Amino acid sequence: MKRTQSLIAGTRISIAVLLLGLLSLVAVSAGAQTFTVVHSFGDGSDGVNPYAGLAINAAGTLYGVTWGGGTYGAGTVFEVNTSGKENVLYNFTGGSDGGNPYSALILDKAGNLYGTTCYGGADGDGTVFELSKGGKETVLHSFEGGSDGANPEGRLTIDSAGNLFGTTFAGGAAGTGVVFEVKSGTESVLYAFAGGTDGANPVAGVTVGAHDALFGTTSAGGTYTYGTVFQLSPSGSSWKETVLYNFELESDGGVPYAGVVLDQSGNIYGAATDGGGGGSSGGGTVFELSRSGGSWQFSVLNSLAGWGISGTFRDILLDGSGNIYATTHCDGTYSAGTVYQLTESGGVWSYNPLYNFTGGTDGQYSYSSLVLDARGNLYGTTAYGGANGYGVVFKVTP
Repeated sequence: MKRTQSLIAGTRISIAVLLLGLLSLVAVSAGAQTFTVVHSFGDGSDGVNPYAGLAINAAGTLYGVTWGGGTYGAGTVFEVNTSGKENVLYNFTGGSDGGNPYSALILDKAGNLYGTTCYGGADGDGTVFELSKGGKETVLHSFEGGSDGANPEGRLTIDSAGNLFGTTFAGGAAGTGVVFEVKSGTESVLYAFAGGTDGANPVAGVTVGAHDALFGTTSAGGTYTYGTVFQLSPSGSSWKETVLYNFELESDGGVPYAGVVLDQSGNIYGAATDGGGGGSSGGGTVFELSRSGGSWQFSVLNSLAGWGISGTFRDILLDGSGNIYATTHCDGTYSAGTVYQLTESGGVWSYNPLYNFTGGTDGQYSYSSLVLDARGNLYGTTAYGGANGYGVVFKVTP
C-alpha cells in the first residue's frame, strides 16, 4: 500500500498549487450531462478519503468505505440513501476488526455487505469481513502475511453458492500476491503468484466466468514486467493459471490496476492505468480480449489522454447496451480526474467526457469504479476535494 499512498501524495503535491482557488459548483451541467455532489465528507467523523467505488441495492441505497476517519481514524463503512443522507454503519478500530479499507463492497441477496481491509486484523495484514444488515461486523479471515496473502486491495466477488473470491497485493509463497477463496469462513489459496512471467501484485479482484473460471489482472510481472491479464481454471483439486495477455507499456498500455468484466459472449474488457497512444508516457488504455479461433485476440478500444499513471484505476462499468463508463484519477481539463463514456458504432469506439473534476468542492482524484441506478444515473467517489477536502460521493446523469 505504500506504493499507492506515495503515488497519491506525489500527485497531490505536484498539482495542488494549480488547483488552489479553483471555483467549482455543487451541481453543474456539461452538454446533456448533469453532475451533482450527493455527499461531501465533513469533519472526519463520517470518514475521509473514499478510494473505492460504491455498491448499490435495488432501492437505490449506496454503500461504500472510507480509507480513514471515523471514530478511530481507521476508516468506515457508510451508506447514502436516495435523499443524499449519509449514515456511518461501522467504524473500524484498526485492530483485530481490520482497518483502512481500500476496496469497494459487494452485497449478497440478503443485503449483507462483504469487503476487505488493507491493514488491521490479527496480524496487521488485512481482513475479509462481513457486515450484517444490522451493522454487526464479522471477520471472516485475518491475513497472516505469509502463504495466505497480505494487504488485499481489490473488490471481492461472490459465486452462486455464496463463496467469496479475491486477491491480495502481497504475501504468498513469493510475496507477490495470491488469489484466494473464503468458503464457510475458511480461506484457501487458489493460486500464489511467483512474481515472474505468471504475473505479480494484483491490485484488482477477480471476476467469475463460465465453468467457474476466474479472470483478473496483475499490475506487474509477465513477460515484459508491466502486468498481465490471467485466467484461473479449476483442474482437479488445484487451479491452473493461464496468462491471456502480457502488457508491453506501449500502445497497448500497461500496469493495470483495474480488473476485468465479461460480456454475455465471454469477451473480456478492462483498463490499463499507464501507456497507450503516448507509449510509456500515455494515460492508459481501455482494451478488449475476444475469442477468435480458440485463442484470445487483444485490441485497444481507446487510448486515454494524460500522462504516466493518470488513467483508470478501478474496474470499468459495462452496461446492458454495451457502453463503457469509468473514471480517471488525475487527468482532464484541471488535472483532477474525469468521468467518461465509451460508445461503439461500426466497430469504432468513441470517447465522450461526461465530467471534468476541477479539484474544488466538486471533488478531486477519482479512484472509483461506477455503479448505475435503475434510472441510468452513475454514482462514484473522489478521494479528495469536496467542501472539506476529504472527498465526495457524486452523481452523473449522462
